[in-house]
Amino acid sequence: MRHRMSGRKLNRTSAHRKSMFANMTASLLLHEQIKTTKPKAKDLRTFVDKMITLGKRGDLHARRQAMSFLRDKEVVSKLFDSLADRYKDRQGGYSRVLAAGYRYGDSAPMAIIELVDRDEDAKGAADKARVEAEAEAEDQEAVSA
Repeated sequence: MRHRMSGRKLNRTSAHRKSMFANMTASLLLHEQIKTTKPKAKDLRTFVDKMITLGKRGDLHARRQAMSFLRDKEVVSKLFDSLADRYKDRQGGYSRVLAAGYRYGDSAPMAIIELVDRDEDAKGAADKARVEAEAEAEDQEAVSA
C-alpha cells in the first residue's frame, strides 16, 4: 500500500530528482512558463508554490532557505522582489498546468506549466537581450571598420 506517499519517482534516483526539480523551479520562476512532461509538471507545482510562499514571507531565513534550494541569486532576488509583490493577496495556487499534446519521439504527454498572472515579456527576455547586444556589437564593428 502507498498510504501517505507523495510524489512520483520518475525513474530517477532521489538526488537526480531533487536537483532536477530545483533546476526546473528556478527556470519556471525566471521565465514564468516552461514546457515539460505532464507528470513532471504536476509534481513541480508543489515546489514552485513552496518557493513563492517563502518569497511572500520575505524574512532572512526564508531567503536563505530559497537560496539553498534554488542556488541562483538572480532567481531568488526576482522571487523576493517582484513575484512576492505580485502574489501577496493570493492564498496559494500560483501555477497552472495546461495539456500540450504528445511528444513526437516517444508520445509522452506534454504540458505547459506557467505562473498565474504571469508577465508575458519574461519568457525569453535573456535571449532577446543577448541578441540585441550582439546586433549592437556588430553595428559598432561595421561603423568602426
